[in-house]
Amino acid sequence: MATYGVALVLLVDPSGAVLLQHRDEDAPASPGQWSLPGGHIEPGESPEEAARRELLEETGLTAGELHPLWSGPRPYEPGFPHTVTVHVFRGTTTARQEDVVLGEGQAMVFVPRDQVLDRELAVSAALVLRMI
Repeated sequence: MATYGVALVLLVDPSGAVLLQHRDEDAPASPGQWSLPGGHIEPGESPEEAARRELLEETGLTAGELHPLWSGPRPYEPGFPHTVTVHVFRGTTTARQEDVVLGEGQAMVFVPRDQVLDRELAVSAALVLRMI
C-alpha cells in the first residue's frame, strides 16, 4: 500500500467564493469530481511549498499568506487503496476568474461559497469545505 502526502489550497476571493478544480475524468483520484487545487508533495518539499507550487502549476496564481487549515488522513473512498496524508492551507486572493489559467483538470472556477456543497465533491474537498 502506497503512503504519500498531498497539499491542497482553499483559496478564497474577496466575495468569499472558493476556487475549485473540476478534475479530469481519467484522474487517478476522484475522477470527474470537484476538488481544491493541489497535489503530491515532492521529496524534500514542505507541505506549504508543495501547496504553493501546485497552485501555481494548476492555476497560474500565486498565494500571499497561507495558513494551515487542516491536516489528516484522506477520508476512505472505495477503490482507492492508498494511505494519504492531506495538508490543507487557506489563503485569500484578489485574483478574478479571468486571472486563472487552467493548468490541469476540466475547469478551475471560483464558486460562490453558498454553492460549493452543491457540487459533486472529492472526499477531501467535501471534508474541508464542510468545516468552513
